[in-house]
Amino acid sequence: MYIKINNLNLYYEKYGNKKQNIIILPGWGNNRITFNYLINDLKNYFTIYIIDYPGFGNSTINKDLTIFDYTDIIYQFIKLLEIDNPILIGHSFGGRIISILTTNYNIKIKKLLLIDVAGLKEFNIKIFIKKKIYKLLKKIINILNNKYKNKYLNKLFNKYASNDYKLLPNNLYKTFKNVISVNLKNYYKNIKLETLILWGEQDNITPFKMGKKINKLIKNSTLIPISNTKHFPYLEKRYLVNKIIFEYLKKDII
Repeated sequence: MYIKINNLNLYYEKYGNKKQNIIILPGWGNNRITFNYLINDLKNYFTIYIIDYPGFGNSTINKDLTIFDYTDIIYQFIKLLEIDNPILIGHSFGGRIISILTTNYNIKIKKLLLIDVAGLKEFNIKIFIKKKIYKLLKKIINILNNKYKNKYLNKLFNKYASNDYKLLPNNLYKTFKNVISVNLKNYYKNIKLETLILWGEQDNITPFKMGKKINKLIKNSTLIPISNTKHFPYLEKRYLVNKIIFEYLKKDII
């Protein structure tokens, strides 16, 4: 199904017809398909909504966006569809949206489930040095013959750009930079809702230590580490994770 929000055509799907609503907010670059296993386990007990963000899946994008734009789109989505008192489940980038949505908007949310979420900016000496080297090497382009400039830039890009950045289409480069530039520490700190945090102990994208910090920031939260998993524990150990999620949500079945 499609819905038009802020002049964007956004695709979403709805499953189930129970009283308690769930909204699933996927990670950056992911879409509804990665959550099929979880949806199948929950759809007989809840009404579930999942949306493709602008620029991903079946949803369009026609301008550069910020994390606040993405959050406002989800807010408008909830209001337009009259989704009452939902439980929010967010993975990675979805956590960025949830942190702002639950603190900047006057909206009734029942509780939260966060999975390897993003949004804390931390100094990383390796990344800092890598960026400095990249910027320095880019300056060499000014002395190169036009014949070699593109080839040189492509080599630099492939060597120094992050995997997320490499996979982006051209029309999402600025949006990606906008999103990752915002430190959401204070937003997480202001979350008052009951929150369960699941985190892959071997996550190399949002490290487990970030999960510990977010657990400390959200006073009413519980952190459950998922051993031998990385950034996608709900796929890597889906039976275990789905069982944990169901146990957390079962008292909300109406």
